[in-house]
Amino acid sequence: MFKFFESLVDPYIDYSETDTPPTKLWPFMREYARPFTRVFVVTGIMSIIVAAIEIGLIYYMGRIVDLLGAPPQEFWANHGTEAMIVAAFILLVRPLLQMIDVLLLNQTILPNFGTLIRWRSHKHVLRQSVGWFENDFAGRIANRIMQTPPAAGEVVFQVFDAISFALAYLIGAAVLLSVADARLLLPLAIWFFLYSCLIAWTVKRVGPASQAASDARSTTTGRVVDAYTNIHSVKMFAHHDRELDYAKEAIELTRSTFITEMRLYTIMDVVLVTLNGCLVVGVVGWAVWLWIQGAASVGVVAAATALTLRLNAMTGWIMWALTTFFRQLGVVAEGMETIAQPITLVDSPNAKPLQMRDGEITLDHLTHHYGRDSGGLAAISTVIKPGEKVGLVGRSGAGKSTLVKLLLRFYDAESGRILIDGQDITQVTQDSLRLNIGMVQQDSSLLHRSVRDNILYGCPDATEAQMIEAAKQAQAHDFILDLVDPQGRKGYEAQVGERGVKLSGGQRQRVTLARVILKNAPILVLDEATSALDSEVEAAIQDTLYQMMEGKTVIAIAHRLSTIAQMDRILVLDDGKIVEDGTHDALLAQGGLYSDFWARQSGGFIATEAAE
Repeated sequence: MFKFFESLVDPYIDYSETDTPPTKLWPFMREYARPFTRVFVVTGIMSIIVAAIEIGLIYYMGRIVDLLGAPPQEFWANHGTEAMIVAAFILLVRPLLQMIDVLLLNQTILPNFGTLIRWRSHKHVLRQSVGWFENDFAGRIANRIMQTPPAAGEVVFQVFDAISFALAYLIGAAVLLSVADARLLLPLAIWFFLYSCLIAWTVKRVGPASQAASDARSTTTGRVVDAYTNIHSVKMFAHHDRELDYAKEAIELTRSTFITEMRLYTIMDVVLVTLNGCLVVGVVGWAVWLWIQGAASVGVVAAATALTLRLNAMTGWIMWALTTFFRQLGVVAEGMETIAQPITLVDSPNAKPLQMRDGEITLDHLTHHYGRDSGGLAAISTVIKPGEKVGLVGRSGAGKSTLVKLLLRFYDAESGRILIDGQDITQVTQDSLRLNIGMVQQDSSLLHRSVRDNILYGCPDATEAQMIEAAKQAQAHDFILDLVDPQGRKGYEAQVGERGVKLSGGQRQRVTLARVILKNAPILVLDEATSALDSEVEAAIQDTLYQMMEGKTVIAIAHRLSTIAQMDRILVLDDGKIVEDGTHDALLAQGGLYSDFWARQSGGFIATEAAE
């Protein structure tokens, strides 16, 4: 039974992805709710039925009170069958209907609706560009991905568990009182008007207060995660107290916004108790007065009393449900600031997979300044021939990393273009482009998974033998066999920790290198590939790197000029422009910027500050 209801909606069902999701709240919710349309309709009907049954029971209790005025023997003779049918309904049919209602809410909607939103939101966010991620905290993004789905699920839950039930109950109560005596509707109508005013006052303030509190929580999460992620820097600079103060500022903002939100609930509760007192006195008092006048039976008084007491108990729950509804809508609205942002870096509508033939790279007046007036690249043009090994040299900020980011299409160039084998990279699919480029970065971060998973990330279909051979070529196999994580997993099964923190810098670099070796892409980008290695390991790795370069088009960034001295060509970038182009010997003979770098090296590094 549980499995039947839990499988009524598949949260991973195929859907039409869009680069521009709805940015307004209700269209956003409606888009995610499409697979649940039929379930929502049935659940709404069940909520109405459950409310109608409860109103019917109150009505019947009043009828029982009236019938008890007759002698006992006459009651059983005249109404025994009726009482047995009602009893059977209460014992058998009512629990069955209630069970269906609860199963739809708890087994079909709540688990699957939140899962669907989380899955699609994560899928959408993963498609965002690298630049998009660089403009936000990873912790805040993750927090919104995690908190929005349960908030949206709570919104839907309250719609069916409280709001639709309450509306059906209120209408039923009005019908019941009007049947008993239409004059009983007057105190109910007055109470409902005042109650609606209280709801409107509360909702108007709870939504913004809730969103402010949610924003504050996200800020706190971002700051805390930022400190944890950079714990080495925090400890190294002994800024424990500074980080506490930085976090305290956000935590205090969270507290103050939460205090503002809670004040609203306190005011609401006090006013609600007063209104409910008026309801009880008004309806029950009037019913008693009608009974004194002989215009109402004892059963009517009993039903009116039961009804108002039930409404008195329900109003707090309904008010809380409504405020929860709007509070969670605020959380969803705050989450939408992240998960409903459009994808700006997309494949062209007619994009085709990159057809890699020779590996020629053409830079055609390539310009990119990240929307600023300076920095980046300024109209550079050159051709890197198939199989050519090119080194990139320049001061920090000269444009080396920008060139690599544009080649990988992490950003779209502001003007100019990059061609690979004559194909504009903006006209091919991003996945096919990046599958043909292998890159070893200076910051060799790893996934928080096993060593095996990290190496196989380069080629998931590789065999065990191929993976181990790649690790051996990267001089990583021996130290991997000695690894043991805190859970006792050994060798290639050992977990490397977040960003590979459980490995040394050199070990991380070698695992990263093994991953790229396994990928075996025709274009190879090396960004300070040996920067984290000691001299002995670097010497061993150099042979591996030269083997990797065979038959590939290579772009290598280096401050350690000795690592690129053997390249076919060296491009010297300065202020976003190619200022020198030639072999190592030719550039030294020119006596220009490269020659100056070479002369100023200390231990093989460019003394960028001195050069400037």
